[in-house]
Amino acid sequence: MSAMLMLVAGSFVFAQEEKSTMLNGSTNIQVFYDFGSDREIVTTTLEGFYMDPWGDTFFFIDYDFNAKKDQTPGSRGSYFEIARGLNFWQNTKMAPLSLHVELNAGVNFGTLNWLFGVNYFLHSKDFDDTFTFELMYKTFKGSSSDCPIQFTFVWGMKNLFGAKGLTFSGFADIWGENGYLGSANDKFVFISEPQLWYAVGQHFGCPNLNIGGEVELSANFAGVHGFKARPCLGAKWIF
Repeated sequence: MSAMLMLVAGSFVFAQEEKSTMLNGSTNIQVFYDFGSDREIVTTTLEGFYMDPWGDTFFFIDYDFNAKKDQTPGSRGSYFEIARGLNFWQNTKMAPLSLHVELNAGVNFGTLNWLFGVNYFLHSKDFDDTFTFELMYKTFKGSSSDCPIQFTFVWGMKNLFGAKGLTFSGFADIWGENGYLGSANDKFVFISEPQLWYAVGQHFGCPNLNIGGEVELSANFAGVHGFKARPCLGAKWIF
């Protein structure tokens, strides 16, 4: 899940699942319940990753829905990201390095961000274990930054501990931002979402179905000063 109130840059968790195939790509949908005491919401995420001879394209769209009994049923907002990796040298020794451009925006969100930079992709021989590092310049509309740089780390580990269908994946972002909706003294934002998925459907002829969860770890994120840990449980269907 990529929560609606999230400024995630280059969150290629799904991309890590698909890089190993080197095919055109695929799409998945996720549904999560957020147990955070300040959240208690349901989030649906539509996510896609597609490759071509000039690079790759990644997107996700989040919708958050009220889940508390005292709240009016319905959507409380949405958030999306679309990113393009440019790589015209895929058959050279420089193939792991790509140029990167990204747009982050949403409804009831308050800011809009363009990001420009590079990413470097590492993997095991069988592509089961992957790691991506991204370095990007980040623009701000609706907020400001004295250090408009973002670092992103993305990982994926398939068949964890030798268990077929068990995947550990996630990302971590850190960037400079001046007290957006939070403390005026805040100068940075941190967000990470480690996820654990199990392809439970493999046991009854439906390998598309996964169950799992994540923990959102954040600091000074989305207007909340200080550190927060918000556990979530969910399901994912890979088309």
